Amino acid sequence: MGTAAVFTIGELAKRTGLPVKTIRFYSDEGLLPPTDRTDSGYRLYDATAMARLELVRTLRELGLGLVDVERALTREATIGDLAVQHVAALDEQIRRLKLRRAVLRAVAKRDSPLEEVELMNKLASMSDEDRKRLLDEFWADMVEGLELDPEFYERMRSAKPELPDDPTPEQLEAWIEFAELVQDEEFHASIRRMSEWHSQLRKQDGADFGAKQQELWMAWSARATEALEAGLAPDSAEGRELAETIFTQSSRNGRDPADPAWRKRLTDGMAISSDPRAERYWMLLGKINGWPSFPSQMAQAEWIIAALRSALG
Repeated sequence: MGTAAVFTIGELAKRTGLPVKTIRFYSDEGLLPPTDRTDSGYRLYDATAMARLELVRTLRELGLGLVDVERALTREATIGDLAVQHVAALDEQIRRLKLRRAVLRAVAKRDSPLEEVELMNKLASMSDEDRKRLLDEFWADMVEGLELDPEFYERMRSAKPELPDDPTPEQLEAWIEFAELVQDEEFHASIRRMSEWHSQLRKQDGADFGAKQQELWMAWSARATEALEAGLAPDSAEGRELAETIFTQSSRNGRDPADPAWRKRLTDGMAISSDPRAERYWMLLGKINGWPSFPSQMAQAEWIIAALRSALG
C-alpha cells in the first residue's frame, strides 16, 4: 500500500453519505475501481476515487444510466453530448408524465369505467405524428375520386389537432371524442356523402360554386337567426319566403326553381351538409387547439331544412 490517505468503503460512505451497498455496487460494476487493497483483500479508495464517486453520484442523480456514466468516465462520450441526449429523453419522459396526469385528472372528473380508462390512455399516448396521420387518412378517404375545391379541402386537411404536452382535462376529453369521431364509420359515411354532394354541384355549377354557396348560406343563416329570435316556425310565411329564396338562388345554369325533383334534391343535399357531427368536429378541434369558441349554427341549419321540407308540400 502507498502512504497517501485511503478509505474503506465504510469510510467513503460516511464521507459521501452514500450507502455502503451502493458504493460496493458501483465498484463491482467497474465505475469505481479500488485504489488499493488491504492484506485481507478489502478495497481501499483514495481522494481521486472519492471525487470519481461524487461524479458518479451526480450523473446518476441526473438520470444517466450506468452505461452512459461509464462512457463519460472513460471519455468515450463527453458530458455535453450525454447531456444533450439525456435532455431529449427527459423531455419525452416529462411529456408522457404530463399526459398521464391529464388522463388521471380526466378519469377523476368523469369517474370513468375501466374500459374507458384504457381507451383514454391509448389515445392520449398517441404521438403528434400519429394524430396527424389519423386526420390525413380521414380526409384522403373523404376526397378520393371526387372533383372538389382544392383550396377548401386543403384547409380542411391542414387543420390538425395539436394536443399540448400538459392538456387540461377538457382538452384531453375533446381529443378522445375527436379521435373516436373521425374513426366512426357512420361519420365517415356522412362526410363522404357531403363531399359527393359538393362534387356534383361543383361539376354542374363551376369551380366558384363553393365560394358563392358559402356567401349565400351566411345570408340565409342570418335570416333564420332573425326568425328564431322572433319565435317563428319554419312553416310560417317567413319560412316559406326564405325557402323560395333558397330554391331560386340555388337554381343556376338553367335549373327551374319550381321543379319538384330539383327542390327535393336540393333539400336532401342541404340536409346532408348539415350533419351536426360536422360542426362538432370543428368545435372539438378548436377546444383541443385552444382556438376561440364559436356559436353553434345548428339551430339555424335545422330551421332552414325544416322550412325547405315544408315548402316541398
